[in-house]
Order: sequence, then C-alpha cells, then structure tokens
Amino acid sequence: QVQLVESGGGLVQAGGSLRLSCAASGFTFSSFFVAWFRQAPGKEREFVADISGSGSTTRYADSVKGRFTVSRDNAKNTVYLQMNALKPEDTAVYYCARVTLIRGQRSFEYDYWGQGTQVTVSS
Repeated sequence: QVQLVESGGGLVQAGGSLRLSCAASGFTFSSFFVAWFRQAPGKEREFVADISGSGSTTRYADSVKGRFTVSRDNAKNTVYLQMNALKPEDTAVYYCARVTLIRGQRSFEYDYWGQGTQVTVSS
C-alpha cells in the first residue's frame, strides 16, 4: 500500500535550518510529483513546495521562496525539504503528499498524505 512518512522536524531557533524527509513506498516513486504542505495552529493547511518525478521542476510558495529547497533522491524513494533562515511564522506541522495523476498528467489534487512532522521555530 502507498505510504508516506515524514521525519526531521524539531525545535530550532530563528535563523536556523532543518531538513525534512519524506520516505515513500508502495508506488512507482519516480512517476509522481510530491508536494509539501504545512498547517499552523488555527490556520488552514497551505502549500509549501512541490517537485516533479524527475526532480527537474520545482515550485514554491512565495513565503518560502529563496529560503526553502525541495529535492528528491529517486534511488532512495525520498523527497527532502531543506529549510534555511527559518522564521517563527514557519512553525507548523509539515506534511508531504503525493500528487494525483489524471490521465497521466499532474493535477492539483493529492491522494496520499503522510502523518506530518512538527517544526517549531523559536524567536
């Protein structure tokens, strides 16, 4: 069965860095876009970044552009989110999700989600 498992969250001071990992199994990993989302307490879940199956195409939310980098290692079935220059407003639970393919093309729907990993940035 399809599984996505996030790891790497934790507590960091403002200005610090963390690298999140999303380990995938149960599907042909390199065929799918994978996205990162986050949800802060009392707020709606928001898009952070995504990456194509080959890793050649990436997309970022304006709020993280220039600070976060999404990458993947298809040999390890893992997607990464490198987060630098962290701010207190980056505090949230971070989720990875598989992008749904519709007629073989990426959509903006997500069919499988991980359980999330907490990132807390102190000021």
